[in-house]
Amino acid sequence: MGKLKLTDSQLVSEYVSGNENSIGILIERHQQRVFSFIFSKVYDRDVSNDIFQDTFVKVIKTLKAGKYNEEGKFLPWVMRIAHNLVIDFFRKGNRMPKFDNSHGEFDIFSVLSDDSLNAESQIIKSQVDMDIRNLVEELPDDQREVLLMRMYNEMSFKEISENTGVSINTALGRMRYALINLRKLIEKHQIVLTN
Repeated sequence: MGKLKLTDSQLVSEYVSGNENSIGILIERHQQRVFSFIFSKVYDRDVSNDIFQDTFVKVIKTLKAGKYNEEGKFLPWVMRIAHNLVIDFFRKGNRMPKFDNSHGEFDIFSVLSDDSLNAESQIIKSQVDMDIRNLVEELPDDQREVLLMRMYNEMSFKEISENTGVSINTALGRMRYALINLRKLIEKHQIVLTN
């Protein structure tokens, strides 16, 4: 049986048993998905490469230390490591991702994930997209900060609370007000969210 046909968990077992080649196969097998995930968060190829390398350095260290116990769930485990490193990257630089129109990836419906807004869940066109980016800038600083952390960094409200020095309830409240205010601004500017 060729190594390329082995499952992730078989390759992990082989690597832990001393077969160095197995990790290369695992990295090659999953590199596109892991790299794409990282790039979709940071929008920078060099930074993505660095985080990708750090992800697999951490994977290798954990495997070598015998601390891996996610039998059969290798990829989700790697993705969690990558996700945590992306959050660390934003925290360390104390930076928030900027809106960058060239990527056209901003999706207002990832922000307006309020039950009452589900009816408006169609993809928006680029002009509307730009209008809404401008509206986000009109939000009060504290609301905008929580909105960006939640939307771009996919931080939990616990993480947002730790980062901003406010209680989880306050962070939740700011997110709620940000959504309400954004919806009011959308109505005020008569932006149509559905096609």
